[in-house]
Amino acid sequence: MSHAWVKNAISREDCEIVALVDLYEQTAQKLAEEFSMQCPIFKDISEAIDATDANLVFDVTIPESHVKIVVPALKAGLNVLGEKPMASSMDEALLMLETAGKSAGSYAVMQNRRYSKEHPSLKSIISSGTIGQPGFLCADFFVGPHFGGFRDVMDSPLILDMAIHTFDQARFIVGGDPVSVYCQEFNPTGSWYTGDASAVCIFEFSNGLIFCYRGSWASEGFKTSWEAEWRVMGSKGTALWDGANAPKFEVPELSSEQPFMNQHQTVVVEADWVGRESHLGGFDEMFSALLEGRDAETDCKDNIKSMAMVFAAIESSKTGKKVMIEL
Repeated sequence: MSHAWVKNAISREDCEIVALVDLYEQTAQKLAEEFSMQCPIFKDISEAIDATDANLVFDVTIPESHVKIVVPALKAGLNVLGEKPMASSMDEALLMLETAGKSAGSYAVMQNRRYSKEHPSLKSIISSGTIGQPGFLCADFFVGPHFGGFRDVMDSPLILDMAIHTFDQARFIVGGDPVSVYCQEFNPTGSWYTGDASAVCIFEFSNGLIFCYRGSWASEGFKTSWEAEWRVMGSKGTALWDGANAPKFEVPELSSEQPFMNQHQTVVVEADWVGRESHLGGFDEMFSALLEGRDAETDCKDNIKSMAMVFAAIESSKTGKKVMIEL
């Protein structure tokens, strides 16, 4: 993932990489050589900040290390752009949020799944009221990646490392916030993960909407999009998005007499997105926010709500009980 961040940074005229930080110097040296970067290498973030005139930190470490990078950088008054998830625990995420609130710098989190050309089209179907008041939101995510490395040994690899994307998308699509969750994690037969690589979650949102998530990171065959497959049922109709093609919706063709089953008209909503997609779109938004002196769309004050969904789901799975989400 660090490669994508470096590529974006060196492609910008207003950004210069002045240091690399890694516990393993050879890893940083290899990255520097790959991109022909002539900058010092440090093992400690505070040393790097003290030795350079940096005003921005890219945090592309593993989740367990985010708090060790973000907190010192924010305390030093630097801005931070970091990879998801914010942290490996809710306590750490809240500490980072509190530190950001006291800092002259800002902290935004990469949620690249928000930036696809079709995603805003689905959101517009909902926000325009075309299908009425949304009441039931469903997302299916079934993919079988063989990463190797830290994900293979995480306790909750799907929920903590990947479902954060889908949870954040759900909030973005319906423009609401969750208030409770019931979740069951499990590791299906044939899984190559140590922890629970599959889960079913039922969230309730503040407006009464129910969001049902079904997912697995150990699913071989009939792969869904990485963006997930979505169904939004509203009071007047339903919207679908397969995560890859243009979203569509159906509303009933009303007549003077009520038939047993309504006829429906299917409408495809083509994208009018003009920005860059995925990580590049996320970078553009975060850098624009810095230049304009505003909070990024995925500022930590917003992203903490998606993090709360993650950790509440994990707690529910551990306790076997419905968990209230309070911030």
